[in-house]
Amino acid sequence: MPLPPEQETPAKASKAASGAFERGLAALARYKAREGSVTVPRGHVERLDDGTDVRLGVWIMNQKTRRAKLPPDKLRALAALGLGWAA
Repeated sequence: MPLPPEQETPAKASKAASGAFERGLAALARYKAREGSVTVPRGHVERLDDGTDVRLGVWIMNQKTRRAKLPPDKLRALAALGLGWAA
Protein backbone atom coordinates (compact mmCIF):
# COMPACT_ATOMS: atom_id res chain seq x y z
CA MET A 1 0.00 0.00 0.00
CA PRO A 2 1.64 3.28 -1.10
CA LEU A 3 2.12 6.09 1.37
CA PRO A 4 0.20 9.32 0.74
CA PRO A 5 2.27 12.15 -0.77
CA GLU A 6 3.64 14.58 1.78
CA GLN A 7 1.85 17.87 2.00
CA GLU A 8 3.64 21.21 1.95
CA THR A 9 4.23 22.49 5.44
CA PRO A 10 4.80 26.05 6.62
CA ALA A 11 8.29 24.99 7.77
CA LYS A 12 9.23 24.26 4.15
CA ALA A 13 7.96 27.65 3.04
CA SER A 14 9.99 29.46 5.69
CA LYS A 15 13.06 27.39 4.78
CA ALA A 16 12.66 28.51 1.16
CA ALA A 17 12.28 32.13 2.27
CA SER A 18 15.37 31.79 4.41
CA GLY A 19 17.24 30.36 1.42
CA ALA A 20 16.19 33.36 -0.66
CA PHE A 21 17.50 35.68 2.05
CA GLU A 22 20.82 33.82 2.15
CA ARG A 23 21.13 34.02 -1.65
CA GLY A 24 20.42 37.76 -1.52
CA LEU A 25 22.98 38.24 1.24
CA ALA A 26 25.58 36.27 -0.74
CA ALA A 27 24.84 38.35 -3.83
CA LEU A 28 25.20 41.58 -1.85
CA ALA A 29 28.52 40.44 -0.35
CA ARG A 30 29.77 39.53 -3.83
CA TYR A 31 28.66 42.90 -5.25
CA LYS A 32 30.29 44.81 -2.37
CA ALA A 33 33.57 42.91 -2.76
CA ARG A 34 33.68 43.73 -6.46
CA GLU A 35 32.32 47.29 -6.45
CA GLY A 36 33.40 48.47 -2.99
CA SER A 37 29.89 49.76 -2.30
CA VAL A 38 26.43 48.54 -1.36
CA THR A 39 24.73 51.18 -3.49
CA VAL A 40 23.11 48.85 -6.00
CA PRO A 41 21.06 50.06 -8.98
CA ARG A 42 17.45 48.86 -8.73
CA GLY A 43 17.69 46.89 -11.98
CA HIS A 44 20.98 45.15 -11.16
CA VAL A 45 21.08 41.34 -11.38
CA GLU A 46 23.96 39.55 -9.63
CA ARG A 47 24.97 36.04 -10.71
CA LEU A 48 26.18 33.72 -7.94
CA ASP A 49 28.89 31.08 -8.40
CA ASP A 50 26.25 28.35 -8.74
CA GLY A 51 24.68 30.20 -11.70
CA THR A 52 21.72 31.55 -9.73
CA ASP A 53 20.64 35.04 -10.76
CA VAL A 54 19.59 37.34 -7.91
CA ARG A 55 17.70 40.52 -8.73
CA LEU A 56 19.84 42.29 -6.16
CA GLY A 57 18.52 45.84 -6.53
CA VAL A 58 14.93 44.67 -6.09
CA TRP A 59 15.93 42.32 -3.25
CA ILE A 60 17.54 45.18 -1.30
CA MET A 61 14.50 47.41 -1.75
CA ASN A 62 12.23 44.57 -0.57
CA GLN A 63 14.37 44.04 2.55
CA LYS A 64 14.30 47.77 3.26
CA THR A 65 10.51 47.85 2.91
CA ARG A 66 10.17 44.86 5.27
CA ARG A 67 12.85 45.95 7.76
CA ALA A 68 10.35 46.43 10.61
CA LYS A 69 9.38 42.75 10.28
CA LEU A 70 12.86 41.27 9.75
CA PRO A 71 14.34 39.29 12.63
CA PRO A 72 17.30 40.90 14.43
CA ASP A 73 19.81 38.38 13.03
CA LYS A 74 18.89 39.28 9.45
CA LEU A 75 19.09 43.01 10.22
CA ARG A 76 22.53 42.49 11.78
CA ALA A 77 23.69 40.60 8.69
CA LEU A 78 22.52 43.43 6.42
CA ALA A 79 24.07 46.09 8.68
CA ALA A 80 27.36 44.16 8.76
CA LEU A 81 27.56 44.49 4.98
CA GLY A 82 27.08 48.25 5.24
CA LEU A 83 23.35 48.92 4.81
CA GLY A 84 22.87 51.83 7.22
CA TRP A 85 19.08 51.53 7.37
CA ALA A 86 19.46 48.03 8.88
CA ALA A 87 21.52 49.21 11.85
